[in-house]
Amino acid sequence: MIWWVCQQVRKVQAIERVYVATDDERIRTVCQQFGIDVVMTSPHHPTAFSRVCELSKEVDADFYIVINGDEPLINPEHIARVIPTDTDRPNEKIAINTIAPMHSPAEVNDSSNIKVVFDKNQRALYMSRTPIPYPNKRIDFCYWKHVGITCLSKAMVEAYSKMPKGEFESIEGIDHLRIIDAGETMRFVKIEQGETLSVDTPMDIEKVRKIIEKHSQT
Repeated sequence: MIWWVCQQVRKVQAIERVYVATDDERIRTVCQQFGIDVVMTSPHHPTAFSRVCELSKEVDADFYIVINGDEPLINPEHIARVIPTDTDRPNEKIAINTIAPMHSPAEVNDSSNIKVVFDKNQRALYMSRTPIPYPNKRIDFCYWKHVGITCLSKAMVEAYSKMPKGEFESIEGIDHLRIIDAGETMRFVKIEQGETLSVDTPMDIEKVRKIIEKHSQT
């Protein structure tokens, strides 16, 4: 699975290097077998962003794109959407995330799907495990969820490493809220998620295998 995720990420031409940051010796062994750059980190990181902060001390970069290792079906085109523009500078505090529309009540009510609300310029207002906004006056609108592809500038990584856990992060358990709690700007880019799946159980692995097999036959 790690190999498959890395292969998808490597298809994005604007990304110069791909690293796996882990605290698991088994994952390091697999990475070494497949020639994947791997950095061992502390086993005590409470969030993925915290792990990236440690990684940044060893791997210097202008921008860090954070992707979970359990997304073997991740679309390279979606990763490319968070690549900074020519006007974005690494010395500016920049955070860019992908979001996708939800198409069923089950998705909206699933607390593992992080719901988002944003302003007209797609800057984050809030993120929650609860369905937001509440349909009080209208029901003809789309709920959006955070997909899990994030780009952080070097300056934002440095700032995040010094940010205390905020009020809403401590309530919701969403590490991205630390940036909003600190009063910093986070931008969203919209994608249509399509056929993808986080692998959380052995059953998920079987589902992913069937999807990959189906695409290999077309």
